Amino acid sequence: MTRKQRADKVFAALRKVITEPETELNYQNNWQLLVSVLLSAQCTDARVNMVTPSLFERYPDSKTMSESSQSEIFKWIRSISYPNAKAGHLHKAAVILENEFGSEVPGTVDELVKLPGVGRKTAQVVASVAFGVPALAVDTHVFRVANRISLVGPSATTPDKVEKQLKKLLPPEEWGDAHHLMILHGRYHCMARNPGCDTCVASEFCDYAERLKKLPADQEGLIPSKGKYYCATRKHYFMEPDTISDRSGVEQVSCPSCGSMNVFISKTGRTTRRIKDFRV
Repeated sequence: MTRKQRADKVFAALRKVITEPETELNYQNNWQLLVSVLLSAQCTDARVNMVTPSLFERYPDSKTMSESSQSEIFKWIRSISYPNAKAGHLHKAAVILENEFGSEVPGTVDELVKLPGVGRKTAQVVASVAFGVPALAVDTHVFRVANRISLVGPSATTPDKVEKQLKKLLPPEEWGDAHHLMILHGRYHCMARNPGCDTCVASEFCDYAERLKKLPADQEGLIPSKGKYYCATRKHYFMEPDTISDRSGVEQVSCPSCGSMNVFISKTGRTTRRIKDFRV
């Protein structure tokens, strides 16, 4: 199966369960969207949505925020990650919007990235959601999902590389939906820890799910008092393991006696084998 064929099947499957692929940030206009997306960097949408109602009541537009101060804005977003830095960015961005953009949020990525605190990812989200500009921002969820399902190749080791490869698979008019589909799938199903592969609608097309299925089954009847680990190759227990890198470059627990990676945790019976995962 080519990556293009895989992408078509994966997104078709995701659309069946994610009927409204859109941001979960609450906003009513482009100003509120810009502020919300900026605040959401390294913070959950749920937390941002808890803060913004009172923030927008106090600062309904860029003019009111430009007339405020970093220290005053900080008071309204103190529960957000990095509140001091973000308060500074918001104030400076509001001043620029007033002085250079006529109180309007600009509609292009190149203009948006001129605003303090607005990187390429934030700019793409705002341009896509607010103005329909074809864009495919890559956050931690998109990066993880795209790599796990093998929508991108092994060389896609950075968000920029993932973005470029994904854009080659999809027509521009589908970039925005693909972005939201992967975010929502990554947030609620293909989580960084304990992904729900057993109930995933895309698992039959997913390389990560296939590798999980090939992990050794749990060992029953192990005796933790004999040692923390059990080597199923030599059939003995031990306390301190060695480590070794497998062919994928993943560091694995190994038996100190024979070097085997066929090792299990005595208390749970679960394999210590790990498969390559993708985090940014």
